[in-house]
Amino acid sequence: MPHQQSKAKDKRILVIGLGRFGSSLALELVNHGWEVLGVDSSPRLVQTYADALTHTVIADATDEESLIQVGANQFHRAVVAIGTHLEESILTTSLLVDMGVPDIWAKAVSRRHGRILEQVGAHHVVLPEHDMGERVAHLVSGRMLDYVEMEEGFSLGKTRAPKELIGRPLRETGVRQKYGITVVSVKRLDTEFTYATEETVLHKGDVIVVAGRTGDVERFAEVN
Repeated sequence: MPHQQSKAKDKRILVIGLGRFGSSLALELVNHGWEVLGVDSSPRLVQTYADALTHTVIADATDEESLIQVGANQFHRAVVAIGTHLEESILTTSLLVDMGVPDIWAKAVSRRHGRILEQVGAHHVVLPEHDMGERVAHLVSGRMLDYVEMEEGFSLGKTRAPKELIGRPLRETGVRQKYGITVVSVKRLDTEFTYATEETVLHKGDVIVVAGRTGDVERFAEVN
C-alpha cells in the first residue's frame, strides 16, 4: 500500500489504463524517477508492463472497493488513461474525486468527453489525439518548427528569426507592438537555448521561441 507523504516530495503516481497512451505515459514517468502503480482490467496488459513499472495490478477501476484495495485513495496524483470506454473513464474519474485524490489528470477522446470529465471533477483534461493533430497541422502548414498551446488562446511557437529582426537589439525592433508576441528564448547554431532580453541581437539562422495569442504566433511565423 502507498504510504502518505507530502505532495511536494511525493513522486508516486497512479495510472489507470495501460493502453497506448497510459503505458507510454507510465513508462516515461518511470524513466523520470517516478514510482508508478499501473492498473488495468486486462491481465495481458498488466503482464506486459509488470517488469517495466514499479507496481502493476489487475483491477476494475469502476469498482470503488477495488480502487480502495489498490490504495488509490492514498495517492496525491492519478491519471485516468481510459479513452475508448467513455462510461468507464467518467465513472473512474468520479470515484477518484469522491475519494479526495487532489490531482487528477484524465484523458478525453473528444471535447464533449473532456467537458464531462471536468464536470465530474477532473483537475486536468488532456486530449492527446486532438492536441497532436493540432500541433502537426501547425508544423506542416507553415514555417513553425514546433508549437505548443499552453491554454486555449495562448501558445508558444518555435520558428526561425525573420530577416527584419536580425542585426538589431530586440528593444529596437518593436516586435511586441507590431506582432503582439514576445521573443522568450533564442538558439544559435551549435548552442543551447538561452533567455532573450531587450538587448538580444538576433543573427541569421537563429531559432527563436515566441509566446503570445495563438493567432499572433501563427501570423508571426509566416513573416518572410
